[in-house]
Amino acid sequence: MRRILPALILLALFACSKSETDKKGFQVREVSENEEGERIVGLPIDSLTLETKPRNVLLTNNPSHRVVPIYKVNYDKKTGKPFTGSNRFHSNYWEYGKNEDNNWNNNFMPGFEAVYGYNFVNISHYNNSMKKENLFFSTPVLIKTFYYPAFSKDTLNSIAVNRDYYLVSVYDDDTNNDGYINVKDLRRFYQFDIDALEKTLLIPDNYSVMSSEYDPENDYMYIFARKDENENGQMEYEESTHIFWIDLNNPRNRGIQYGNE
Repeated sequence: MRRILPALILLALFACSKSETDKKGFQVREVSENEEGERIVGLPIDSLTLETKPRNVLLTNNPSHRVVPIYKVNYDKKTGKPFTGSNRFHSNYWEYGKNEDNNWNNNFMPGFEAVYGYNFVNISHYNNSMKKENLFFSTPVLIKTFYYPAFSKDTLNSIAVNRDYYLVSVYDDDTNNDGYINVKDLRRFYQFDIDALEKTLLIPDNYSVMSSEYDPENDYMYIFARKDENENGQMEYEESTHIFWIDLNNPRNRGIQYGNE
């Protein structure tokens, strides 16, 4: 019987909580108050510069491509001491991912490792063959989860899986116009080519990604997203939930499975 990987084990990728880490983000526009105490969001900050630190070098399945997560430097309000987030990895221990036909090596999905962390704001790509570096995003963003081609030798239905692209779940715009990029904005979902030069939006930009499921029989990823029906730039419970499918063999082959755009 065909089975679809439950959303539960993928929930950590997109779930929003009321924890302290949900307050992460950074200011991108001038914010002030008028004489009546009403909040005024003004012009974009001319030079958005954040103090950042790189973390570990992540190995992909291609020795020419290495990636480094970049984190915002934060300062403890009580002590004033700096601190940064660190890489955390989503793992999958479901029985389907390890049997005689499948070995995902405890990766999130076959062929993909998935990393996240506190105030994860960019990704550096380095081409070992050309000795050249480039950033995924031209300005700081707030990355929820970054999928990259797994270094391990994964198999799906007895076939080797070698991904040649990246996926990124990210807040990259102040969609609700409050002056900040944070988890209150709409969450986008992108594909990048292996050189991190070409970016493709996989879910329409008037949606906010919520959660996902993986279909190992078809090698599909199902994305659950809410449509910003009132166009206020934030996700709300009353708005419609739609389901999109993405063919992981070719992410540009995708569509909507439930709901109307």
